[in-house]
Amino acid sequence: MATTDTVQSNQYLKPTCAASCNCNGYRDVREASTQTDTKVQGHGPRLSKVNLFTLLSLWMELFPKEEPEDINQNDFTRGTGLVVVRDQRVVGLHCSGPELHVGQVAVIRHGPRLAASDLYFSRRPCATCLKMLINAGVSRISFWPGDPEMSLLAVRPNGTDSMSQEAMLDAIASEKLKSNSRPHISVVVQPVALGLQQFVEETSRVCDFMERVSVDDPELDAVDFYWRQRRRNLDTFSEEFLIPHEQRHRDILTKIGLENLCMEPYFSNLRQNMRELVGVLASVAASVPLLQHGFYRKDSQPATSGLPQPQGVSQEIARHCIVQARLLAYRTEDPKVGVGAVIWAEGKSGGCDGTGRLYLVGCGYNAYPVGSEYGEYPQMDNKQQDRQRRKYRYIIHAEQNALTFRSGEIREEENPMLFVTKCPCDECVPLIRGAGIKQIYTTDLDSGKDKGDISYLRFHGVQGVLKFIWQKSSLARRASEHAGLHLDNGCVGKHGRQAGQDLQSNKRLRSATTPDLSPVC
Repeated sequence: MATTDTVQSNQYLKPTCAASCNCNGYRDVREASTQTDTKVQGHGPRLSKVNLFTLLSLWMELFPKEEPEDINQNDFTRGTGLVVVRDQRVVGLHCSGPELHVGQVAVIRHGPRLAASDLYFSRRPCATCLKMLINAGVSRISFWPGDPEMSLLAVRPNGTDSMSQEAMLDAIASEKLKSNSRPHISVVVQPVALGLQQFVEETSRVCDFMERVSVDDPELDAVDFYWRQRRRNLDTFSEEFLIPHEQRHRDILTKIGLENLCMEPYFSNLRQNMRELVGVLASVAASVPLLQHGFYRKDSQPATSGLPQPQGVSQEIARHCIVQARLLAYRTEDPKVGVGAVIWAEGKSGGCDGTGRLYLVGCGYNAYPVGSEYGEYPQMDNKQQDRQRRKYRYIIHAEQNALTFRSGEIREEENPMLFVTKCPCDECVPLIRGAGIKQIYTTDLDSGKDKGDISYLRFHGVQGVLKFIWQKSSLARRASEHAGLHLDNGCVGKHGRQAGQDLQSNKRLRSATTPDLSPVC
């Protein structure tokens, strides 16, 4: 069954199919949330599902590697990110590994479960991956319309551009596979909602992570600091995902069978939409800067068993997962604040994925119950005197959605970790502990507060869960000096023996006495 590529209207890029095709393109990708069946605005402009999945795929391409990969100057393959979606829910976040392309990773990780799934790639996948995914029975394959996985922009060591013969053959094979395949293979890059860019910038500047930065350093011009981080991210992401020269972009689109997108006004609209999405990603990533802050153990608790406590992930990976959660938060239905959560776990052996042993367990954002009408429920916060008109008894929290719609079982021996953009409330803390979550990465600005219908009193004293709190690295040093201890990795304890245990459990986190000066992106 032949399919054609997408063309872009003045509203969005919408796939079109041949007359014999019975699929609905992306018309059945409802712009309602995964929760309700009606269009919901939440507390501001929302990120569409398609753009959320696209941004997550771009961000996964940048997943920090534990060890630098050897770069083969003769290899034209580019690292790629992938989001696997089933029933409109994210069930997999992947990136290219040291030996495998991300499409191959998906086949290994999901196998027959790929059938009827939608895949979102940060680059057009190579023919080797494409043939396996088509064979697996995927429903749709969407990719970012930049340089493909088999790069057509590769530059030789002497600096001269070279179109690899292998890359050209791969482009021809991929086009033939696409034109003769059942899955819908296309480009879908929707424009961001009106006002979304400004909304993301404003909310990112004042999110809990940036607020902690401001509180810890009152003399810092937090607004200027945020904008410098955003500009830095924008330069890096633009170089990675955009093609600056229009003619070269047209040449690549033509070579990968997207000549329809080279016509005006489709081409200009496509490039504008791509720039806007990269700008959104730069804004969100700038809200979690690692220059002076990180996720450190704020308090130390004895292990509940004789087994050694699990270690924390690196600062770069912790930040990366928090940015995933922050992207999810822009799908919120909460009328006041968006919250996102992701759950990752560590497999028993090194994985084929670029994420190493880490694999996604679940993710979610705060929303009203599935299938309900948004207008049926109260939408006011604790400032509303009439408690019956407050939202708290109706909103499903991000942590609750991540646990409910998880893609796999939570195994305590695999060190499940929760990354959430706000401090868990008293309603969620028992669920988190009961589910077997072993680590929480978050902020604690609300910890200890009681707001009436929602409170945060249990988080500080939760047992059996390690808490890695976003804070300035020098805080841990000052706390340890005050306690008369000389710890060098952010652990704070009252007894030397306990401090030693915490030191071992926190080896993989960067030193709290030394500011993390690694690149933000």
